[in-house]
Amino acid sequence: MGSLRYAELGAFLRSRRERIRPEDVGLIAGPRRRVPGLRRDEVAQLAGASVDYYNEIERGAGSQPSEQMLAALARALRLTSDERDYLYRLADRPLPAHGGPESHVHPGMMDLLTRLTTTPAQVVTDLHVTLVQNPLAVALLGDQSVFRGKNASFVHRWFTDADARRIYPEADHDTQSRRFVADLRAAAARRDAKDLQARTLIDDLTARSPEFAALWAQHEVAVRRDDRKRINHPTLGTLEVNCLNLFSEDGRQRLLWFTPALGTDSASKLDLLAVIGTQLSDTSS
Repeated sequence: MGSLRYAELGAFLRSRRERIRPEDVGLIAGPRRRVPGLRRDEVAQLAGASVDYYNEIERGAGSQPSEQMLAALARALRLTSDERDYLYRLADRPLPAHGGPESHVHPGMMDLLTRLTTTPAQVVTDLHVTLVQNPLAVALLGDQSVFRGKNASFVHRWFTDADARRIYPEADHDTQSRRFVADLRAAAARRDAKDLQARTLIDDLTARSPEFAALWAQHEVAVRRDDRKRINHPTLGTLEVNCLNLFSEDGRQRLLWFTPALGTDSASKLDLLAVIGTQLSDTSS
């Protein structure tokens, strides 16, 4: 990647951050701001990067950003799909396949996620790949950004990794399996018949999981819209929550948020997630 491209990349990032007000992305604007829009350290915070690393990128003096970092910057700066593609081309990186962990999240959906500060929420694809989580969702469900390849899909992990099932009580496993398969069949039907992502996922699960193969053969179809489910948390125990969905226009992404089920003690447990999330951040820093 040449020095001219580095300079163009830095200038583009600078122009995008200068158009965003801190309150637009859930930050508190201080009384003495000497720059328009976001500061460099605020972009770094939103993208999960070190300030020094982001400064190098914007100055055009850093190494070539990874696809994961570009995706994080696109979300932090609320880029449109065209702007996201331009960013990848400036960085000389291939555009990510639709539906993977680096998929573009619509700025409006990102804005809504930012405003959900008191309840766990995340954006996932129709193949159950988590794209972005708010801090409370990380505290409730764990950091989903660490998974890559086929394992980025929670459905894939559910049927191939026993550890993934610990999130739900064992008594609920059969129900969850049926719901995952029925939802996946609906998602595959919405996509083009030649869609490789859905086809590869289904073929791999059919070959690796007899349970999945048996359920897939039943041809049940049902989009997961509203669920009441029990979630096992390592510190808080079992929480009973309502899982609500807001779908994108094409149905390929959904915003999930979790509210306490009425008549349970889950409301007080969810209130403790903010404390637990802060403790986890302090431990990892």
